[in-house]
Amino acid sequence: MRLNRYLALCGLGSRRACEEIILAGSVRLNGRPVRDLATQVAPGDTVVARGRVVQPACHRYVVLHKPVRCLSSRVSQGGKPTVYDLLPRELGNLPHVGRLDAESEGLLLFTNDGALAQAITHPSRHVEKEYEVILDRSFDPSHAAKLLKGIYLEEGRAKAAHVHIEAPNHLRVVLTQGINRQVRRMFAALGYKVRRLTRTRLGPLKLGRLPRGSWRELTAREVSSLQEAARRFGGNKAAR
Repeated sequence: MRLNRYLALCGLGSRRACEEIILAGSVRLNGRPVRDLATQVAPGDTVVARGRVVQPACHRYVVLHKPVRCLSSRVSQGGKPTVYDLLPRELGNLPHVGRLDAESEGLLLFTNDGALAQAITHPSRHVEKEYEVILDRSFDPSHAAKLLKGIYLEEGRAKAAHVHIEAPNHLRVVLTQGINRQVRRMFAALGYKVRRLTRTRLGPLKLGRLPRGSWRELTAREVSSLQEAARRFGGNKAAR
């Protein structure tokens, strides 16, 4: 695998941060200094970063119920707390998979399993993300067809995979895309304002009754289900 990914799996930060470590000349591979970002690490290689031998940590999988006004970031802005303030120090190096904007809440996955994270977030996989949406007024049922057909945003056509009306201003929306602030922008294009937005599901992984601000480790069955979902959706996409 590429050296920056290897270092990220060792807990040295994001891939971009690890690229900076490499370019700074702080990494040695089998005793030789390396600065080439394309360097590959093979089984049996010895990697030294910042003066110590590093090896990938065991894979960890954590789900957090992100509250509103909490940033999906490592760095605070304007005094707002970040999702890492809610995790114990031992989990502080776990990258988050995707993000939720500050005013949204719900399921946020953290893992150092880079392959799984990439499979879940890659557009070609079409892994479902489900949201509970509370609007500022009653939803016109005829607008569901527009959400399903797609609404053109700056990045292209944004569409919902499923729309379920639970109450006049309460919906459940399923996406398979990953456009920034997609749910809010789609409803805004139809004249609505989203009052509350909660991610309740990522593929087969459900938020359930996890309290706001709390986290838990995934079970082995949940990890296997996520891995299977990433493979299945990827295969379905390839078959179309």
